[in-house]
Amino acid sequence: MKSFKAFLFDLDGVLVDTAKYHFLAWKRLANELGFDFTEEQNERLKGVSRMRSLEILLEIGNIEVGVEKKEELASKKNEWYVEYISTMDPSQILPGVKEFLQELKNAGKKTALGSASKNAMTIVTNTGLLPYFDAVIDGTKVTKAKPDPEVFLLGAKELDVEPKECVVFEDAEAGIEAAKRAGMYAVGIGSYQRLSKADLVIPSLNGFTLLDLEKKL
Repeated sequence: MKSFKAFLFDLDGVLVDTAKYHFLAWKRLANELGFDFTEEQNERLKGVSRMRSLEILLEIGNIEVGVEKKEELASKKNEWYVEYISTMDPSQILPGVKEFLQELKNAGKKTALGSASKNAMTIVTNTGLLPYFDAVIDGTKVTKAKPDPEVFLLGAKELDVEPKECVVFEDAEAGIEAAKRAGMYAVGIGSYQRLSKADLVIPSLNGFTLLDLEKKL
């Protein structure tokens, strides 16, 4: 356990659940374009970039548009999403998250957020999570999406630790792959079937402790 000096966290699905806001924004866009968009269809968009998500949405609606129109639609969706997340507050932090982050602080561990979202700072500020992080690596600092390891390698660099000294908490396959490619220990949050490439899989951070991690090593 002593070899792990830093803990890096993805945001959505690990610390907070913003998936519903993405869904509402995509659904609103689909409705404006003249078709419906279901929660089942929304599963195809998880862990996918904004532009690719838009392309999938347009495929579902059987709509073809040019590059400029795509940019316009993606921006509109993001404006709605930002509008939704601006109402977030500490009550929307997932169970066990604050307790685990506080335990890490008390143990002298370094922490970083590793999210591709350009809205990550808004979310951690509105929910009151910002003080728990020594570094925030978000979409304004990285150019490559997961499974590229850039976001986590940059996190290790900002925390001044070696990748092998880091633990990553992720809920997406692409995130687990990014963590492994970075040479870090990966903890998957969710189902084992989906996250089997992780070093350890847990259902959530609720009740999870440093001792629990140590027992698994």
